[in-house]
Amino acid sequence: MRLADLTSADLAAADRAPLLAIPLGATEQHGPHLPLGTDTAVAVELCRRLAATRADIVAAPEIPYGSSGEHAGFPGTLSIGHRALELLILELVRSADEFAGVILVNGHGGNLEPLRAAQRLLATEGRSTLVWSPTGPADDTHAGHAETSVMLHLAPSRVTMHRAEPGTTRPLRELMPRLRSGGVKAVSANGILGDPTTADAGEGARILDRWTSALIAAVAESFPEPR
Repeated sequence: MRLADLTSADLAAADRAPLLAIPLGATEQHGPHLPLGTDTAVAVELCRRLAATRADIVAAPEIPYGSSGEHAGFPGTLSIGHRALELLILELVRSADEFAGVILVNGHGGNLEPLRAAQRLLATEGRSTLVWSPTGPADDTHAGHAETSVMLHLAPSRVTMHRAEPGTTRPLRELMPRLRSGGVKAVSANGILGDPTTADAGEGARILDRWTSALIAAVAESFPEPR
């Protein structure tokens, strides 16, 4: 179910309070070949798939802005920063007390620090949240093989493969000191962390299936389905 398509009366008539799944993405550069909304598109699709598996989950409208300051210097990148994102999540989840819990499906790694901070505070307030993000190889973390493959499966018309080129393929942990001090541009001139030239739509479908299975399992552990 999509929250935006429901009415207040629909929710009031439910037998029990549903869970709310919120897709959180970003609007940021993804190399010269992927759209700025890549992270958001992935998060939306994962929430759609999750909601399709359980009648007690409602998918909220997406949040297309996040903490993307590390991508500054590349055209089109927009960022609300750590503090604003943390506050946004805090107030949004606080407003969702009529739901049984909130699942934050995050498509951008840069959002994790403020998400975790918000989650810790919300837990002290007695509010149940799950923060979940897809994972991948340490040498393929941004606009590389995995993300490009997924987008070739989800929205092939939005992928400009003739512009795809390798970026840096060093593991993220080796890049972090320079990345934190100088942003992505300091470690990759084209903004890519990985190699998108090997991307394949079929592989993208398999990656999405793995991520979906992992998300479903995490939700089942945190919020067991009512019998």
